[in-house]
Amino acid sequence: MNEKTDRSETRIFKAVFPNTTNHYDTLFGGTAMSLMDEVAFITATRFARKKVVTVSSDKIDFTKPIPSGTLIELIGRVVHVGNSSLKVRVDLFVEQMYSEHRELAVSGVFTLVALDENKQPVKIND
Repeated sequence: MNEKTDRSETRIFKAVFPNTTNHYDTLFGGTAMSLMDEVAFITATRFARKKVVTVSSDKIDFTKPIPSGTLIELIGRVVHVGNSSLKVRVDLFVEQMYSEHRELAVSGVFTLVALDENKQPVKIND
């Protein structure tokens, strides 16, 4: 979109440990969604430099399992800016620890709204 969008792009790496996995030894879907929401929040805050809250998430696609013992990278990027809301796409990549193999595992779009001190929507670009 622009330089501000580029500057607000957020990248976070995590290791997938057994305490975050389900009975199939893969990352809990809820844990992935929580991490994605956190990255969306950080991205939106870095873009707007205002208080923001998540108001919705669009369809979240889980396309690959995320096994214990792998690394994940979450990348958040602003894809749309409205008056008081913005949309952040978050892609979660799974990467093997001991090889260069990496693939997109989960993606979704989160909508966040900027709020003023009275918790009322406020313009993002003022």
